[in-house]
Order: sequence, then structure tokens, then C-alpha cells
Amino acid sequence: MADILVFTRTAGYRHASIPAGIAALRRLADGDADPTEDPEVFRPPTLARYAVIVFLSTSGDVLDEAGRDALAGYLAGGGAWLGIHAASTTEYGWPWFGGLAGARFAGHPPVQPATILVRGGSHPATRHLGPTWVRSDEWYSFRDGPPPDAKILLGVDESTYTGGTMGADHPLAWCREYAGGRSFYTALGHTVESFIEEPFLRHLRGALDWLTG
Repeated sequence: MADILVFTRTAGYRHASIPAGIAALRRLADGDADPTEDPEVFRPPTLARYAVIVFLSTSGDVLDEAGRDALAGYLAGGGAWLGIHAASTTEYGWPWFGGLAGARFAGHPPVQPATILVRGGSHPATRHLGPTWVRSDEWYSFRDGPPPDAKILLGVDESTYTGGTMGADHPLAWCREYAGGRSFYTALGHTVESFIEEPFLRHLRGALDWLTG
């Protein structure tokens, strides 16, 4: 069994898609997918039960100091973390978490269609896609791009929508080894509809496969 913890606490904006995301992750998980908003779950004995910890559109400061230490210890022990959409708007004051997410949210235009550029064609999270993928979402821009050791899996073509701020190199999803464990972040998943969209669900399933592989 590969159980996952789905953390959905918000101290800022709360996405309407969170319940749909929980339901989708329950379908995708090999074992149990346990949702929680309780920061006290982040203690070493509890986290040790999980193959992956998912931050599903969390926002703001969502962990206490003991929880931050527990999450760092979990990664150091070979743990795995998946950040979905607003996870990059979380724990701005904690540099370690910035490294875990890989980039910090800066802003977005209104939801609209755009063309995604698929860069990680052989990765489990992207190998079901062609070279491009057209869909609607909330297209996050970031303060800085992910670090050089991150494998960029998806980008967005800013010429296909209005309001992009990062130029030709605008990443959307990436993965990397981090602090003794594995980290995967995808900026997709703003809309409720995302979590019934088969290509997006396969993207998340592939992320879980890579994290537990």
C-alpha cells in the first residue's frame, strides 16, 4: 500500500477545486489518500506512514514550527512531496519550503485557454501527452524560475494567452531530488474541471508514480 497524505489547509485564498482534488487523489492513490487541515498531523510518527505528502492548493503559513521540522525530517529520510497549484503560495517566510516547491508564486491573469509546451516527454507525468497540450487554467507566473537541477516537464507559450510575465522560458511543472527526498510541483489545477480531465489526472498519477518509484 502506498498511502498519501493530502494537506489542504489555507491561511490565504481558498480554491473551490480543493474538494474535487481530494476526490481525484483518492481515485489515483494506490492506497489510502487521507485529507487533513490539521497542522498537528505533521509530526514524525504520523508522516512516516505516508509514501507521499501532497500540498493541494494550500496557501499562507499552514504549519507550526514542529510541523516544519517534521516535514524537513520526512524529506531527509527519503520522503516525497507533491505540490499542486497554490502550493507555491505557501510558507513564504520559510526558505526551505521555497526550495521544496522550487519557485514562489508571483501572480496570474484570469483563467483562459493556452498552449502548454511538453518538455519531459519520457517522464511518467508527461509521456501520455504530445508535444503541446491546449487547455484552460490559471496560468501562474513565478518570482524566479526553478533551480538549475530541476527537470522542467511543462512550460506555457505566453504568445497563446494574455497576461504572461516570464517570457519564452515560463515553466509550469518540474521535479527534482531535494533535501534527501523527491519533490514534484505542478502549477496546474485551479479549476474544478481539472480534476475530471483525463490528461490532467494522468499527469498527477505520473507524478505519484515518479515520487514513489
